[in-house]
Amino acid sequence: MPAFSSRLRYGAVAQLFHWTTVVLVITAYLLGEGGPQSRVYAPERAFTLSAHETLGVLVLLLTVLRLAWRAMDRTPDNIPMPRLMLIASRAVHGLLYVLLLALPLTAIFGAWFQGHPVTLFGGVLPIGPLTAVDGAFGNSLADVHGTLGNAILWVAGLHAAAALLHHFVMRDRVLMTMLPGRSATDA
Repeated sequence: MPAFSSRLRYGAVAQLFHWTTVVLVITAYLLGEGGPQSRVYAPERAFTLSAHETLGVLVLLLTVLRLAWRAMDRTPDNIPMPRLMLIASRAVHGLLYVLLLALPLTAIFGAWFQGHPVTLFGGVLPIGPLTAVDGAFGNSLADVHGTLGNAILWVAGLHAAAALLHHFVMRDRVLMTMLPGRSATDA
């Protein structure tokens, strides 16, 4: 499969960004216990918290790289569909990108404003805090982070359901544009 996207399909790089993001977001969500600071920052949860924070920072970096790649790479041609459906698709994609940036940023700044470093790679690499401590604001950002974490699952679920609707009901090639491998329309 070519690295760059064609008029019919996303290329290998775009697909790698997409599917790696899916795995990282789901894994980070499963590791993110949430709740009060006393539970989130409890010593017995240090490794799990560090894994969650590492995955979140990786999502942020991957999203920035993905947006840079998207600016350089083409996107496949639009598949014929009702105008409202196309508008909804673009809105959902835009919202997913906003969430992929906002989720890790609210976590990072929430931790810093609460006076905690962001610990990466099992706690080996602590970063910060790089802000003045403002516990109330940090708690608010942590709450926003939790809400955004739930929101991304709903929006991503809607995105996945729409892809399945296109594939199984509308029988178009929307899903196939992002699945790895060659499709019959690649020839």
